[in-house]
Amino acid sequence: MQQRLGIVGVGLMGHGIARNVAKHGHPLAVLDHPGNQPLDELRAMGVEVRATPAALVADRDVVILCVTGTPEVEAVLTGSDGVLKGLRRGAVVIDCSTAVPDSTLRMAKAVTDAGGRFADAPMTRTPKHAHEGKLNLLVGADEALFAEIRPLLACFAENIAHVGPVGAGHRMKLVHNYVSLGTVALIAEAAALAEQAGIAPEVLVDVRSKGGGYGAALDRLKPYMTARDPSNLQFFMATAVKDMSYYGEMAGRAGAAHAIADAVLATYGVAVQRGGPKALVPELVSLLAAKPR
Repeated sequence: MQQRLGIVGVGLMGHGIARNVAKHGHPLAVLDHPGNQPLDELRAMGVEVRATPAALVADRDVVILCVTGTPEVEAVLTGSDGVLKGLRRGAVVIDCSTAVPDSTLRMAKAVTDAGGRFADAPMTRTPKHAHEGKLNLLVGADEALFAEIRPLLACFAENIAHVGPVGAGHRMKLVHNYVSLGTVALIAEAAALAEQAGIAPEVLVDVRSKGGGYGAALDRLKPYMTARDPSNLQFFMATAVKDMSYYGEMAGRAGAAHAIADAVLATYGVAVQRGGPKALVPELVSLLAAKPR
């Protein structure tokens, strides 16, 4: 059955979600926003564009949020023209953003109180995977809702993991991103030192690729290490700082160790100072190699 969908957040990741949902025949409307990627392709596919979140969801069965983080999720849901003002009874809100789990639980309750249903389904992988419909999703929802929405999620995801009840998806995403961003920071710092020590980047990549340091992080950094091409990991430095801050907050609330996470956060903080918030994460290599002014 074709469900009527709304999407808030048609950025690097959300645009790929939107095009794949539309390709599968679901009637789709998206929120007009200056942060969207160009909408020409989506308009040509018959996708509607609406002015406010409340207007977007008034006749939708499902609304997908794909925004920057917790403040944006809360504003989209609870603002004066927010999703909760127009949500149909029984409609499903799926939050694909990366958010603070405590806020996720509050927003889930607000959606439920408004007569809707809620799942958190944050993404991993890259904009390229989003474009191809091959994202990974980490879903927090009750069993019945997960079973209901899984066919829809399969329109834009290759691997879909049900990791627990509401909030579990965002907790797992923060753990995942900590490991991914931490590994990238470790490799980038080593690559910066290798450059300063006169080791050719091709040699470093070759040696690490044949040893214990091989993995997805190295593959994604390789084009930048060897040719200064950051396009293989289109992830903003400011987003890395945001995600690591969320991880630190979660770890602090849990009373868990986070000394290494604090160092990773500080490393990305230095990168923002040197390269700006819109620098891409692979640029960490050269930003760390540069001598401070």
